Amino acid sequence: MLSLLLIFVAGPRYGQSNVLVYVLVCSAIGSLSVSCVKGLGIALKELFSGKPVLSEPLGWVLLVCLVICISIQINYLNKALDIFNTSVVTPVYYVLFTTAVMMCSAILFKEWQHMVLDNIIGTISGFLTIVSGIFLLHAFRDMPFSPNLLPLFLQQGRADLHASWMSTTHLGRPHSIF
Repeated sequence: MLSLLLIFVAGPRYGQSNVLVYVLVCSAIGSLSVSCVKGLGIALKELFSGKPVLSEPLGWVLLVCLVICISIQINYLNKALDIFNTSVVTPVYYVLFTTAVMMCSAILFKEWQHMVLDNIIGTISGFLTIVSGIFLLHAFRDMPFSPNLLPLFLQQGRADLHASWMSTTHLGRPHSIF
């Protein structure tokens, strides 16, 4: 429902000026495609175990939904990339897609019910680390960087300074055990 509102209401109004509109469509539809793939994987596993899956309509419905979802997802991702810079679309899409897949899996497959607290904390921590890293990469991408910003011992051509510093401190002297 959210995807339909984004496609038919928000897309025509705000799609050209706000990167979130098209990327949210891609993420929401993409999470559905991941769920369709998971369902098809289960159907294939049952097919190889000898069950008559091909006569059931669910596998075919999942396949058709997957094709439709991927088509919509690629269409709106291309629209976003045509309008906005790739360095803006990619991190936003990655974070929103990952969030949507986690939410969709939690709702449809109830994966979080079978997880112990350690795994839940690890999953959330990993997700927040990825989101923070992508934010930092995007926030500081235009920051000028030069070798002069590095500490002295990491700067090339300044190895002599590092060696002389090490020889004048206690770290550079050999230790005696007696």
